[in-house]
Amino acid sequence: MKTCISTNNVVTDDFVEFKCPKCGTRIVRSMLARKKSMPYTCKDCGFMGP
Repeated sequence: MKTCISTNNVVTDDFVEFKCPKCGTRIVRSMLARKKSMPYTCKDCGFMGP
């Protein structure tokens, strides 16, 4: 089960998964969070972005 890092909601099919630009940890974001440019923070290194 994957959870959006921005909204903390479970995502099933409408999401993207990518590596944190700073540490490489896998980050999952819903397409809605991406579309709205909602902020997120990497839980491992503290990198913040949209």
